[in-house]
Amino acid sequence: MFNVPISLVSLVDSERQWFKSVQGLNVRETPREVSFCGHAILGDDLFVITNTLLDRRFVDNPLVTGEPNIRFYAGSPLKVLNGSRLGTLCIIDQEPREFSDEDKELLKDLTEMAEQELAAVQLSLLDELTLISNRRGLMTLAKHVLNLCNRTNMTAQFVMFDLDGFKRINDHYGHAEGDKALVEFARIMRDIFRDSDIFARIGGDEFGVLMTNISQSEIEIVLERFQLSIDKYNQEAKRGYDIRYSSGEAVYDPKQNRTLEELLDYADKEMYKNKRLKVN
Repeated sequence: MFNVPISLVSLVDSERQWFKSVQGLNVRETPREVSFCGHAILGDDLFVITNTLLDRRFVDNPLVTGEPNIRFYAGSPLKVLNGSRLGTLCIIDQEPREFSDEDKELLKDLTEMAEQELAAVQLSLLDELTLISNRRGLMTLAKHVLNLCNRTNMTAQFVMFDLDGFKRINDHYGHAEGDKALVEFARIMRDIFRDSDIFARIGGDEFGVLMTNISQSEIEIVLERFQLSIDKYNQEAKRGYDIRYSSGEAVYDPKQNRTLEELLDYADKEMYKNKRLKVN
């Protein structure tokens, strides 16, 4: 469409940018400090450099002075559902060029298409109510984590949660109140568990979290903090009921060659065993 040799979709984090879809470049990532996309995601509009040799921000950039010899750059920030900018759709030329209003509108249209793709993926992996991962999201992410555990000989632990008396909340207080209990439980999970942990609403009133690179004593501390946070919410919210739960744990050891499904099944059985003991 633009008759340029290079086009790409980049994702940008605090230290680097990497290319998830790319034409015209052999590299798959660069440091953020030399990236053009790191500038583009700082604003909501297009970021256009018609001639890098005339721009003091980029004239000595290694991507300008050496391969791929960038002379023209136009990037549009890619936003996800919560409005965060996580990367760009951009085009690059090795010759200076102008970028007309028509070109700008076309690049914006393509950006909207890319954002719709991102939104579709995000929605397919997120629980609509609690906005944490759903079962599909958990299974997708956890498989990558367990592959890492296998390569590094690292253990992991999965904890399954099931709300106690959840049907009573729905029956006595209404489904809207039941939904609030689920949302608050997920919020406390986000507050307590680490960004590196994978936590999800598996279905109904069942939740789970997969933790790696953490000792058993540290896991016990985290789970105690989680219980204390639930207790604090119950004391402060005064909704007429308390959020209570039963849990079951399963350890993933690469030497045992246990599948992800087997790990979840074991934790689920342990959780129901503990629930029955509580009832008895």
